[in-house]
Amino acid sequence: MLNLYYKPTCPFCRRVLKVSEEFGVELNLFDISADLELREELIAKGGKTQVPFLEDTEKGEMIYESNDIIEYIRKNYTSV
Repeated sequence: MLNLYYKPTCPFCRRVLKVSEEFGVELNLFDISADLELREELIAKGGKTQVPFLEDTEKGEMIYESNDIIEYIRKNYTSV
């Protein structure tokens, strides 16, 4: 399961969302701007409130930085 912690106003988050849609990869979205508990959950998992933050629960991976997230999705969840 791919969980993406994001803010709708973040251009880097929007980039990850656009590319994942183009790849046909489904993400569970967690908007930290709308939910203080999600923000605290993000800090507990990654140590900071930076977004985008991808959590791959199946592979135990946690990744910051939009370019790294996009590359990870491309390598692990597409045939591109």
